[in-house]
Amino acid sequence: MKYILLVYSDETAWTENEREQCFKESVHLTQELNANGQYLGASPLQSVAKATSVRMRDGKRLVTDGPFAETREQLGGYFLIDATNLEEAIAIAERIPTVHKGTVEIRPILELSGLPSEK
Repeated sequence: MKYILLVYSDETAWTENEREQCFKESVHLTQELNANGQYLGASPLQSVAKATSVRMRDGKRLVTDGPFAETREQLGGYFLIDATNLEEAIAIAERIPTVHKGTVEIRPILELSGLPSEK
């Protein structure tokens, strides 16, 4: 089953050195997941300051700077994995470095027929 692991944290909680170490550990984890046939994709996101939110209300487009929610933790990246079950996904999530200062949300992927195939 495919799962997306959404990585949330407070961007201001990390020093530059901690962030770089987190990136290194995350890359190492992706290499291990790839070797196990579980890696489908992963990427950190740029700062929430670069986010744009789009909404359609009454036929009108509303575009605003920043994320939709006002919260201390922001979506900072994701891992897309293939895991046997939720327990295996949890075991992978607890290895993501950001889990020590933030939250990793695990969501099963709803697979739809008719979508373009992966490249």
